[in-house]
Amino acid sequence: MLEPLLKQLSTTLSFCLYKKALFVYKNLYCFNFGVKTLNNFVKWCLRTFFYIFKTRCAIEFDIKRLPKKGVYVSNHVSYLDPILLYAFLPGNPVFALNGHLYRRRGIRFLMKFADIMPFNPIEPGDIKELIAKVDSGRLVMIFAEGRITESGGLMKIYEAPGLVADKSKAPLIPIWIDGPQYGYFSKTKGKLPHRPLPKMRITVGKPRPFKLKDELRRQRDHISNEVYQILREMHFNFIYNPNISLFAQLMKTGKVHSKTGFFFKRPQVLEDIQRKTNSYKDIIIKSFVLGRFFKKRTFHFEHVGLMLPNTIAAVCTFFGLSAYERVPVMVNFSVGAKNMVSMCKTAQVKMIITSMTFIKTAKLESVIEILKANGIEIFYLESLAKHIGLLDKIGAFLRYKIKRVPHKDGGSKKAVILFTSGSEGAPKAVVLSHANIMSNIKQMSALETINMTDLVFNALPMFHSFGLTVGTLFPLLEGSRLFLYPSPLHYRVVAELVYELGATVMFGTDTFFRGYGKIAHPYDFHNIRFMFGGAEAVKLDTRNMWMERMGIRMMEAYGATECSPVVCANNSIFNRFGSIGKLLPAIQYKIEPVPGIAKGGELVVKGPNIMLGYILPENPGVLVPPEEGWYHTGDVVDIDEIGFVYIKDRIKRFAKIGGEMVSLNAVHEMVVKAYEWMGADFNYGIVAVPHESKGEQIVLVTNNQQVKSDGLHDYIKNNGMSELFLPRVILYHDTIPLLATGKTDNVTLKKQVMEELGLNAPAKAA
Repeated sequence: MLEPLLKQLSTTLSFCLYKKALFVYKNLYCFNFGVKTLNNFVKWCLRTFFYIFKTRCAIEFDIKRLPKKGVYVSNHVSYLDPILLYAFLPGNPVFALNGHLYRRRGIRFLMKFADIMPFNPIEPGDIKELIAKVDSGRLVMIFAEGRITESGGLMKIYEAPGLVADKSKAPLIPIWIDGPQYGYFSKTKGKLPHRPLPKMRITVGKPRPFKLKDELRRQRDHISNEVYQILREMHFNFIYNPNISLFAQLMKTGKVHSKTGFFFKRPQVLEDIQRKTNSYKDIIIKSFVLGRFFKKRTFHFEHVGLMLPNTIAAVCTFFGLSAYERVPVMVNFSVGAKNMVSMCKTAQVKMIITSMTFIKTAKLESVIEILKANGIEIFYLESLAKHIGLLDKIGAFLRYKIKRVPHKDGGSKKAVILFTSGSEGAPKAVVLSHANIMSNIKQMSALETINMTDLVFNALPMFHSFGLTVGTLFPLLEGSRLFLYPSPLHYRVVAELVYELGATVMFGTDTFFRGYGKIAHPYDFHNIRFMFGGAEAVKLDTRNMWMERMGIRMMEAYGATECSPVVCANNSIFNRFGSIGKLLPAIQYKIEPVPGIAKGGELVVKGPNIMLGYILPENPGVLVPPEEGWYHTGDVVDIDEIGFVYIKDRIKRFAKIGGEMVSLNAVHEMVVKAYEWMGADFNYGIVAVPHESKGEQIVLVTNNQQVKSDGLHDYIKNNGMSELFLPRVILYHDTIPLLATGKTDNVTLKKQVMEELGLNAPAKAA
């Protein structure tokens, strides 16, 4: 009797518990469903709000293929960033907010329905918690820099995003945010022009696997390096427009930086030795005037010579010709009349624009007469006054006001013609397109950010690719101030001007920087933020001198005229002594083996900055493009496991003695070290000339009378070096020929040696 009652009671209780559990489940499900719906509604409202105010989001992959777990990693430009990403990112990720964001009530209020966690990128517990969330099948969002940028570009990168991705075996999904840095919620006030409603764009890149190499030392450094490389690539892809012309970019930059401050004062961005400053408005109007004038006197895409020093007039003439699709040919006025005539014939130049004042100052009257005798028209800018009237100036002003760009598209059209330095033989014309130059400018921008607070001091001539692209166009088209000085050889004057102006950025060569460092007062360069040495290797003693005397870390860039010119460089974030840095974004490379060289090989590169092609002296006017877009640098390099490039030697700088390959650069280094106790005031040149029995022999040319064969032999023996390094001939010259960049002119030096030794064989590059 009792047993059936107990059984019925048990069934009744079970049924009640079941109904109670079902009731609770339904209520929790409805609550969860309501939270999700409310979350989606809030995100929709935020998206709509931002869309109205010109915010766009581009996702570079099919959202249906969004991985179930992954790590979003983004740059950080303003306090709006987490709200923007909450509104637009797919997948409802966990937002790991650093303290400066998490403490802001406004951010937490607008992201009330998001999954937020406070996060410290150097706290192991926080990183472990994020790894656990990703392992559970979640997406997480991390700001790689940890804090808001103060320059507009990338700053220090923490290893946390890469560490989470590696440990959880999840892909990295890179994000680039652009636009909020120009708004009032950023930390770039005074460095970038702020406006109330800047256009904002978000780009979400494709997921990419992230796995560390177990054999690497200092794993954490490698993690931050890899994340930095990914974001730098995103940065370049975002800011690079392959179709825009140089003049259109000038107009765009001028529009962004046109007026600042409460009284809308125009920033003065360009100054030269005349000490007259120009705004973007001044530059553009002058370019219109000059461009319209020469348009009437030249035909479409005509090659027009430009022979001017670093002045405002040179910049405006360059942009004026470019605006109306005339191709400036930068004539190197330091190579003598014969080579200048050869350059003009190679590029089929019929007119050269120059200045009478410059010709008299540089004492080039005889050169001008020779150019005229070869049928080249010389036009002096001083004569423009009688040709340009009030209507021309009004027309230029109106074109500026309506922002009329004659030719917006650049792309693969010719932008400028430069000439090789001649270090490998007769100068060849190098044709660069608008896309070539713009890509290199944006590659440099992704490497080092410059802004309105910077003043770039450039004394490198504009006929040199480093002086044109990096020294002149890079600061002008990126919104920085620029001071142009006509000669890098005035060491004392340059140092004094840098101090007076408070310059923050410098570009130069090892030769010039060594000259400045010896003469300058230690405080002259106190304001320098960063400086790049290029065109030749930065020597150890130069680097040490700047660090010890000035307290400035000199960085090295490497490139070639054919590459517009920069291929790789160090920067303030990743800088390794002895290397030439890492390859710039979007550059592919191959290492081709070189006979006789065991480690490393010739660097061969391809990318948007590689030239359209050569125009050769033996075939004037005919463009010869690089084979399949690949450029052979001629430099033997080695690349380490994390991407730093080291130059070992130059293929052209080898001598073949009895079948053995001997590096002329290594011989030069040996001679310098052997006599470094005598100081750095002596010059040494090494060339290889023909030899009857051994094929070639090494010749040393120097102004140091103390250098003797016996002394070099003893040094070689004591240091365990090969006897092949011993120069067989030593010649004493008072001076050694130099190129405009300060490098030894090995072609001219070899010709001199051949004549002195009575060798009649044709000279080849040494």
